[in-house]
Amino acid sequence: MAGRMQLHWSPKSPYVRKVMVCAHELGLVPQLELVRSVAAMLKPNAALMQDNPLSKIPTLVCADGTRLFDSAVICEYLDALADGPLFPREGAARWQALRWHAFGDGLLDLAILWRNERERAQPLQALTDAFELKARACLAQLDAEAGALQAAPFSIGTLTVGCALGYLDYRFDGFGWRQQAPRLAPWFAQLGARPSFQATVAVEG
Repeated sequence: MAGRMQLHWSPKSPYVRKVMVCAHELGLVPQLELVRSVAAMLKPNAALMQDNPLSKIPTLVCADGTRLFDSAVICEYLDALADGPLFPREGAARWQALRWHAFGDGLLDLAILWRNERERAQPLQALTDAFELKARACLAQLDAEAGALQAAPFSIGTLTVGCALGYLDYRFDGFGWRQQAPRLAPWFAQLGARPSFQATVAVEG
């Protein structure tokens, strides 16, 4: 097993949460030194840029000095490091997990852009309407797949969808995604009860 690693980290980032859920599930948390790093879009972080010129989190500094980013790469690295089960190796289970992984990341990307626009002094209504339309379509699709999510083994795909829904809870409480995806809500409640999710709930700070 490799030595101690550094993770550029924030308690509010859903992409950091993905990595931390993986680390908890894989028993790797003791090997991570968490480096509190602010990655604001309009204020590039000079210290962070020494490890990631994109000034984005999460960024992982491996024990051998290798720098890895973004969350998708870091999660796969941690899974390989621990010889874990989060990335199925072959067959339909692999493609389904990777599809849900991409779907969850896409929903997160959308939600973060939506929030950024919403927080502007003069949001562009057409843009916020487009984000909301896409978010509702994503929820409808995930709700239709609730049975498949329930039946699937825990993987990077189910994990990432869960982090995306958790971000909607954190930043879009008034959006009411559970009313739009009633079959998805019980699955998410089960997922959220896992110790890895309980330990990584977003907090201010």
